[in-house]
Amino acid sequence: MSANEIEVAARERLQKAIGYRFRDAELLLRALTHRSFDHDNNERLEFLGDALLNFTVAAEVFRLRPKAPEGDLSRLRASVVREETLAVAARRVPLSEAMRFGPGELRTGGHKRGSSLADGLEALVGGVYLDGGIEAAQALCLQLLAPELANLPEVGSLKDFKTRLQEVLQAQSRPLPEYSVLREEGPAHRRSFLVRCQLGDDPLATEAEAHSRRIAEQQAASKMLDAITSREKPTNA
Repeated sequence: MSANEIEVAARERLQKAIGYRFRDAELLLRALTHRSFDHDNNERLEFLGDALLNFTVAAEVFRLRPKAPEGDLSRLRASVVREETLAVAARRVPLSEAMRFGPGELRTGGHKRGSSLADGLEALVGGVYLDGGIEAAQALCLQLLAPELANLPEVGSLKDFKTRLQEVLQAQSRPLPEYSVLREEGPAHRRSFLVRCQLGDDPLATEAEAHSRRIAEQQAASKMLDAITSREKPTNA
């Protein structure tokens, strides 16, 4: 198969996986185009998709948790509509096979980054909205995030990851972690931050990348919590 035939086949598989066929093939192509590939890319569609995902998930969480107060609903929505979760949903489709990335992004593994996949998923939702309307877009949101919505966490577990990590370390009389920015790149409206979380008394470190330093720090803290928990689990003899 030629490169073009492979791309067409990947887009066909994607549409089959999401249960939606685009009437406007050019709109689908734009939704799948990363900014590293062409100036006519999916960034504007991301804007639409982000808003649609947040509204649809907010409405569904409101329905699923009829007694939850506003603060809890906000935390539950944020636990579903976040970069890591959207990247997982994108891999389930899978989306990366159909997306178009520039050579540099492919060479550095950017096509596998959670941030790129999450952005692509938002753009896909935005594209479906323009192509098929609000009902089609909302149906896609609920389909893509069905596993997460079916297994919403207890609100108590949604405490800020940096706070939770601090509490764990303080309970063990250990120094607090340090956060540092390893890399900052991209245009002003679409910055990307790579952050490291380093323990003060241990060589163990974790890294995370996101569109804001705050989110990247939270994700790095989450990974550190997982790493510490894994160390503390007893091993079978």
